[in-house]
Amino acid sequence: MKIALAQIDPTVGDFSGNIEKIVAFSHRAAQMGARLVVFSELAVCGYPPADFLEKSSFLARCRSAVDELAAATRELPVAVLAGVALPAGEQNRDPEIAAGGSSATGWKPAVNAAVLLDKGQLLLEQHKRLLPFYDVFDEQRYFFPAASQKVVELDGIRLAITICEDAWNDKNFWPRRLYTVDPMEELMRQQPALHINLSSSPFWHSKRAIRRQMLAAIARRDNIPVLMCNQVGGNDSLIFDGSSFAVNSRGEPIAQAASFTEDLVLVDPLKAAPIPDPQDDDTEAAYRALVLGTRDYVRKCGFRKAIVGLSGGIDSALVAAVAAEALGAENVIGIGMPSPYSSTGSIDDSRRLAANLGIRFETVSISTLFAEFKQALDPLFQGLKEDLTEENIQPRIRGTLLMALSNKFGALVLTTGNKSEMAVGYCTLYGDMVGALAVIGDLVKTRVYAICSWLNREQEVIPASILTKPPSAELRPGQMDTDSLPPYDVLDPIVEAYVERYETPERIAAGCGLPLDLVRQTVRLIERSEYKRQQAAPVLKVTAKSFGMGRRFPIAVKVQV
Repeated sequence: MKIALAQIDPTVGDFSGNIEKIVAFSHRAAQMGARLVVFSELAVCGYPPADFLEKSSFLARCRSAVDELAAATRELPVAVLAGVALPAGEQNRDPEIAAGGSSATGWKPAVNAAVLLDKGQLLLEQHKRLLPFYDVFDEQRYFFPAASQKVVELDGIRLAITICEDAWNDKNFWPRRLYTVDPMEELMRQQPALHINLSSSPFWHSKRAIRRQMLAAIARRDNIPVLMCNQVGGNDSLIFDGSSFAVNSRGEPIAQAASFTEDLVLVDPLKAAPIPDPQDDDTEAAYRALVLGTRDYVRKCGFRKAIVGLSGGIDSALVAAVAAEALGAENVIGIGMPSPYSSTGSIDDSRRLAANLGIRFETVSISTLFAEFKQALDPLFQGLKEDLTEENIQPRIRGTLLMALSNKFGALVLTTGNKSEMAVGYCTLYGDMVGALAVIGDLVKTRVYAICSWLNREQEVIPASILTKPPSAELRPGQMDTDSLPPYDVLDPIVEAYVERYETPERIAAGCGLPLDLVRQTVRLIERSEYKRQQAAPVLKVTAKSFGMGRRFPIAVKVQV
């Protein structure tokens, strides 16, 4: 049986657009000779739909969309397997349904379903059983879990259908399982010939390799081929890399879709020969993820253009490079806003960067505005020394100017702060934090440098002077980031260990060979800055733990470190 993995980029709530895309890919799959075409988890309605699932009108539209899809593919020789949310209906009245170790009590509006349609007929409606509740996932809030798993036959071949997390609980692969049941164990008792997994698995550092290793282990354990179709595209903070693939019963790769773009690949899982193992470059992957996430965020929000405040530093340079590739250079405006403390080199570097990228570059001096702000405040500040207050006035003036340009030109402002700065609060509310999307908010500073160096691997994209100059906010004479922070090669391992892995200061100090007092001081900065992060723009997630929806901490706390 030839099976096509149709890796598409759906938009949440765009039923007409999503169905049109599913039908178009189904036609292409049929032309390629496929008998079955597989789409991703919730491809019909988009993932994640979040509280839209609590709207009965949304779920009713999901149900009617399945009917539309059945009618639109009735004449095709290819069966269609796609994910969709459906009303939970009678299942909420069944007290016997358990969630495999997670709570299933209480009313839930929906089920996370996979539907198999062949010549307009519904052959299978399989519901997801394991509902993730960690990091960015909150599926137990919305979905009722499946009571059982059922193999389905197509042309005499028995298919085991799982939805994302249902394949992520192999007791032989994970050192700690999150659920007490493995849906594949029930399916294997029904003797399937193939295992097909529909996923909406977000990207983060090293995630693609983990998926391949895990599903290859399942294929070897169950001695059947495994195929996974994963969503691609950006939805708010989440980026889905696609990277759909298939492995044979020995866990060897037999098909591989592209990463970070829509794709359609054909495979006969029972006959295909092995292909070379994919080679991952995590630095390139992070950049490609940011480009995709930025493109989809801007366009799915109904915009085409973006504005980036260019400081002459490496962070704004990377954001501008991402924006130019994501949206086209003609749709990006770089704005230099020199203050009395800005170096001539910073403006020259910004102008050179803009020329390299082919983007428009304009300057608006804030020196006069800054002087007028200080003059207006002089009666209240009389007798007080200049301090951080005057420094922060400058980025707040810049934030106001950027938002004015955003309103006038209908362009979204992209913020330029990195994860290191956001972690310790080295950023200004209503200043450099102003904007619609924090493009590099999940990259520590050293990773920003690594990606910029990768961009320059063939030709100069980021001017060399930007890569070599010491980082500085240029808010006072001679200011350097190291005046307030440890060097980034010291700070970043602390941030990654504490924010991403929840390690204690003692363990961080021992593991990184750093003074415990320094680690504790940094941790205190991280804890004190929660109020800023919760007012920040959405952060594109590229690590296992980013600031935003997957990290939920109270603001008003007292933490001992």
